[in-house]
Amino acid sequence: MTYNRTMQDSIFTKIIKGEIPCQKIYEDEKTLAFLDIYPTQPGHTLVIPKTQVEFLWDLSDEDYQAVMDTVKKVGRHLREVLNVPYVGVKVIGTDVPHVHVHLVPFHTAAGYYAQPDTNGEPDIAALDAMAKTLAF
Repeated sequence: MTYNRTMQDSIFTKIIKGEIPCQKIYEDEKTLAFLDIYPTQPGHTLVIPKTQVEFLWDLSDEDYQAVMDTVKKVGRHLREVLNVPYVGVKVIGTDVPHVHVHLVPFHTAAGYYAQPDTNGEPDIAALDAMAKTLAF
């Protein structure tokens, strides 16, 4: 079953349109990768399709493949640049009605499963510095 809800622009669509800033690290014609504003670990990145679809399994085959190609490319890049042994992948899909794949660089399982502190304001200066480090 495919859920076809009429949706307003998600926060991610607004980012794609340039209405909301982000710390972009990669972009191509079909996908965008940018830092999570409340990272689980430094370098925590979101990969999204430029087409707003709520659920991963409802993407067209072409858009699904584009997202997964970007996940692979960015995941390898995170591992190399941040010198971490692991980059975990999470697809949760409950916070924003727009497909997004989390890439979490980590050294131990505890780091992967850590919960970010979302009570304060995002550390934009730290995110900007990390984006400069990670930008393709």
